[in-house]
Amino acid sequence: MNQVIQAMEERRSIRAYTDEMPSREQIDQVIEAGLWAASGMNTQGPIIVAVTNRELRDRLSRMNAEVMGATDRDPFYGAPVVLVVLAPRDARNRVYDGSLVMGNLMLAAHALGLGSCWIHRAREEFDTPEGKAILSDLGIEGDYEGIGHCILGYPAETPAPKPRLDGRVFFAE
Repeated sequence: MNQVIQAMEERRSIRAYTDEMPSREQIDQVIEAGLWAASGMNTQGPIIVAVTNRELRDRLSRMNAEVMGATDRDPFYGAPVVLVVLAPRDARNRVYDGSLVMGNLMLAAHALGLGSCWIHRAREEFDTPEGKAILSDLGIEGDYEGIGHCILGYPAETPAPKPRLDGRVFFAE
């Protein structure tokens, strides 16, 4: 079987991680794959904020939990790395382009033996004054909309695949 298709079929969302931090080389490779995602008219608008700083990671976790209304748990499942994907708010294809980046990030993580999971609520986080201040403090200028968080780390679980549902393909021949 083709390696890319095999990776697509084997990748799972991981919701439990070890404390071990992936190497900078691994993180860079995952990010590079995200930067190669397709984008409408090749605008390459989405950006990635790579969060390995524990204090900022925990701050984002708190903000995300507040949006979710569940402040008693870590919505990042203990993952040590959070790759935040944002896209220019005025870009017509921002959600689609950012989603393609997220898909590439997750497939690349799997290919490198890392676990990943798409965590929502980035839009709500970065629409707040606190979220905008974080971007400003990082030197990020412009008006960005949060698309998603790709959490990364070494898996502490091996989820089994779920069968694919029937009746989802229609040929118009």
